[in-house]
Amino acid sequence: MRARATDARRAAVLGSPIAHSLSPVLHRTAYRELGLGDWSYDRFEIDEAALPGFFEDLGPEWAGLSLTMPLKRAVIPLLDEVSETAASVEAVNTVVFTEDGRRVGDNTDIPGMVAALRERGIEQVDTAAILGAGATASSALAALARICTGEVVAYVRSAERAAEMRQWGERLDVEVRTQDWAHAAQALRAPLVIATTPAGTTDALSAAVPERPATLFDVLYDPWPTDLAARWSGYGGAVVSGLDLLVHQAVLQVERMTGRAPAPLDAMRKAGEQALASR
Repeated sequence: MRARATDARRAAVLGSPIAHSLSPVLHRTAYRELGLGDWSYDRFEIDEAALPGFFEDLGPEWAGLSLTMPLKRAVIPLLDEVSETAASVEAVNTVVFTEDGRRVGDNTDIPGMVAALRERGIEQVDTAAILGAGATASSALAALARICTGEVVAYVRSAERAAEMRQWGERLDVEVRTQDWAHAAQALRAPLVIATTPAGTTDALSAAVPERPATLFDVLYDPWPTDLAARWSGYGGAVVSGLDLLVHQAVLQVERMTGRAPAPLDAMRKAGEQALASR
């Protein structure tokens, strides 16, 4: 029998590298606001090889785990159940340990993206563009499957990546067309642009931002703003940041792990902003 929700519980974020993670700040803030003073949230530097051993050592006091790269796919064989959302992109960023000891995997990145966009008034778009083709891009496609009624154009650097994005589109029932990265400036005229690339990758595109841009969702949050986001907002366009995504997905994680809802979105966002400002 697992520990009851009223007992001292543990949670943590795992990944490699992990020292930069804001998850402890967000989750600990939520615990304070929810009156869960005996809950703790830590971070552990864990790679794929060490993950099975970490799971073997977990006791009944554990409520859940947040997972970042490179563990989102590696964790799947260790789980008893995976949600449809997580299975759709073969990526688990949340593990909840149930009272009967089951390990349940979920993905809060996808609904977190949708929630972050809806917070800015983006309920539906006719078309969208994605910059990049990595793991975050597949989550972006899954989010667009919920709000985009037409074509998604993905700008990528290789034929292999292009094929992968088209395959994800077929799997997620999203109409995906791929373009070479050399034409990425064209993406900036879409009603919604989701940038999923590493820091610095989109800097060269900032000079191509149109005079009246629509909405940019840049999944980065440190450093912030990116050159692209700064130019975008300077021209009056709406910008959704990686911190918005991080907070919204963390809200869902807190609710799933603690069984308490709603999680304190505003307090968590403020704590994240303060932590970034102090870096």
